[in-house]
Amino acid sequence: MEKKIAIPVENGKLCVHFGHCAAFYMAEIENDQIVKETTIVPPAHEPGLYPAWIAKYGVTAVIAGGMGEKAKTLFNKENIEIYTGSETKDPKSLVLDFISNNLVQGTNTCNHDHHHE
Repeated sequence: MEKKIAIPVENGKLCVHFGHCAAFYMAEIENDQIVKETTIVPPAHEPGLYPAWIAKYGVTAVIAGGMGEKAKTLFNKENIEIYTGSETKDPKSLVLDFISNNLVQGTNTCNHDHHHE
């Protein structure tokens, strides 16, 4: 499995609101091992911007707490898998959970679409 996962983070943990994160943690996975980790500060948030911006980095999956319907639609257009309702943990732990098929997905914490992307 070769994947590149992006996770919105704030204060070293998953940021509950996808569009309001301080940075994105990105992990490259090959043969079920993390081979590279980076943290990238995104551009200023504008509705609809992050999916295309993340796609430029070759991301294949996003792990998030919550995400609006518009962002989900845009990620689908970029062929990026979405995992929402994840636990507020450090991002490396979430990636390791993903690799071992133990990623917990709960309720999308951002299902109110009126002001989120």
